Amino acid sequence: MTDTPSSSAERPETPIKPSPGPLSDITVLDLTRVLAGPYCTMILNDLGARIIKVEPPGGDDSRGYGPWVDENSAYFMSLNRGKESIVLDLKDDKDRKVFEKLLSETDVLVENFRPGTMKKLGYDWERVHARHPELIYAACSGFGQTGPDAGRPAYDMVVQGMGGLMSLTGHEGGPPTRVGTAIGDITAGLFTAIAVNAALFDRAKTGAGQFIDISMLDCQIAILENAVARYFATGVSPGPSAARHPSIAPFECYESRNGHIVLAAGNDALFMKLCETLGIPELASNSLFITNRLRMENVLELKRVLEAILRTNDRDYWLQRLEAAGVPCGPLNSVADAVENPQIKARNMVVHIDDEQAGNLKIAGNPIKLNRYPDPESRPPAPTLNQHRSFIEKPS
Repeated sequence: MTDTPSSSAERPETPIKPSPGPLSDITVLDLTRVLAGPYCTMILNDLGARIIKVEPPGGDDSRGYGPWVDENSAYFMSLNRGKESIVLDLKDDKDRKVFEKLLSETDVLVENFRPGTMKKLGYDWERVHARHPELIYAACSGFGQTGPDAGRPAYDMVVQGMGGLMSLTGHEGGPPTRVGTAIGDITAGLFTAIAVNAALFDRAKTGAGQFIDISMLDCQIAILENAVARYFATGVSPGPSAARHPSIAPFECYESRNGHIVLAAGNDALFMKLCETLGIPELASNSLFITNRLRMENVLELKRVLEAILRTNDRDYWLQRLEAAGVPCGPLNSVADAVENPQIKARNMVVHIDDEQAGNLKIAGNPIKLNRYPDPESRPPAPTLNQHRSFIEKPS
């Protein structure tokens, strides 16, 4: 059996009870690591589920990722707060017995190993389902459980490239550009969480568990949105369009005298309001811009005209006028600006972890607001490695 690391004694073993939520009384056995899987189980925890994080000897790789707060990984803490940790070597007979006991007591198993790994360990869907027919088994991998690429490893950067997303990102003629967050992992985590909730609902009706197969690459294709429709409609593979919307104008980032403004006039009525607010009402009836289709055909000229006006005054001046007129708009914020936005604060979208070692760490909140359940301003800390072993192993 894996020895308990000394770090587990630094905090009490009794786990912090998850906040009440629609998944209260649901237990999730979390074999995931790094981002896609932990993001999924983080969401399930925010919805009230108990998450037992099963880590290999040495722990989740992301315990070694920065940024660092007093030698603690903020990356790991932000994704694994509120979970319990137990170290199990699934090749060790004694640890396997512990794991099999946990399987008999859990509702959902989530793993993000490369396909075939769990089968080699003896815990593939077929064998687990035969012993635990009510268990929901979610597998999130780079390419899914089937297809010619199923056995390939993948990281976010790989699927952003293979899924076409990077070909749509950046400026025309510029170098390949990654989306600024790990959207390949995050979308896979989101789709896995959606599937788990759907499977729980189905089990409530049928009594049966089921297998969930989520591919990071599939998820990238799913979020290409109208790029797929544009390709099949025109036969032309779309390229990057910087901050500009590929089908609507004006719908991008524009320069004012002292900063950028995001404008989204998504129909003719809004375009007319925009022109009136900028003091150029005649532009709305200009033959180059009278319809959205024409505005798209002349989008560069439209930007030139709009920016010539916007550059005559400061960003806040225009934002105040545009907001008063009901034109969808906003400033181009940095991350620092975004998290200090009064709207974000009012929505409890910056919460904190009170960690004994790292102190008070601010993290992103939960965007799912449910009127029957609280949305607390703080979240429990992430576990130290193997912190909850004795609690988890105790007799039922």
